[in-house]
Amino acid sequence: MSRAPNDNLPTYKLVVVGDGGVGKSAITIQFSQKLFVTDYDPTIEDSYIQHIEVDGQLCLLDVLDTAGQEEFSAMREQYMRKGDGFLLVYSVTDKQSYENIVSFHTQILRVKDRDVYPMLLVANKVDLVHLRKVSEEAGRELAHKLQIPYIETSAKDPPLNVDAAFQEVVRVIRNQPPAELEKNNGKRRRPIKCSLL
Repeated sequence: MSRAPNDNLPTYKLVVVGDGGVGKSAITIQFSQKLFVTDYDPTIEDSYIQHIEVDGQLCLLDVLDTAGQEEFSAMREQYMRKGDGFLLVYSVTDKQSYENIVSFHTQILRVKDRDVYPMLLVANKVDLVHLRKVSEEAGRELAHKLQIPYIETSAKDPPLNVDAAFQEVVRVIRNQPPAELEKNNGKRRRPIKCSLL
């Protein structure tokens, strides 16, 4: 992948995580190609490069669409190490996918060895009103508990908040405190005392 012409553009690696079937690929493809896909093979891993302007500043997004299937969970830690920001996606029609968000959140923080990290909770498939099992209140409560922003999306045409979700993650990344500061404040390393005999 040639990055030469874009060297001066800030590049953010965004990772879309969540259970299988929640619409991670639909959101990613709607964002990058402005298409709605209904029948899609379960993803192993797909990457999309997209120029985007957020608050008047251009940047390059490298969006990784990940596998939700458990058999690929060994790959999870690898992509979690690479991500600058994460979209935690669940489907409002699938309560289990909502409940599993906490484990994705916990695993990202563990892999990053941080107390907080740029993430966004994405409640997807809100167009399926009659099939909805997870309320907006429940979504907002979870986001509040995890201390991350919340957004509701639909990848269907016309899409709802798909571009806004990716823009929001970029904002969260830009607003995060520098890692060094946070590291020092969070976990103080005790000086090692040694005695010379």
